Amino acid sequence: MNSEPYVRKINYYETDQMQVVHHSNYARFLEECRLWVMEKAGLPYDLMEEKGVIIPVLTLDCEFIGAVHFGDTIEIYSHVTKLTPVRFSLCYEIYVNGTLVNRSRTSHGFVDTEFKPMNMKKKYPDMYEKMMQLVEPEYDIKEK
Repeated sequence: MNSEPYVRKINYYETDQMQVVHHSNYARFLEECRLWVMEKAGLPYDLMEEKGVIIPVLTLDCEFIGAVHFGDTIEIYSHVTKLTPVRFSLCYEIYVNGTLVNRSRTSHGFVDTEFKPMNMKKKYPDMYEKMMQLVEPEYDIKEK
């Protein structure tokens, strides 16, 4: 698991009348985390787009364990679980004050600007190698 979490504070506009984060915001949180991880790995999304690589979300699975409220600071631990030349998957754990509040998974494809599948290993072996360094096939849920 990525040992350094992506950290962010919850804004008021992300909550409902009870000041609980609306479920639709979790997709945004995961995307923010994913882009942060890729940038740290030397794969900033703007560079990938310049090369014609687009990474759409194929699946999103969220398990809501606890509530997140306005003013909370969330820590998202992410983990690339699978990589093939045309797809990759991640797992995420979201914590508030050391308590697990969400487990999520996403999968993504590599496509070109015409949305045709792209073989990253063949087309951009340097980027594929950087992605390979992020892969941890065993996902171990750890309490913080």
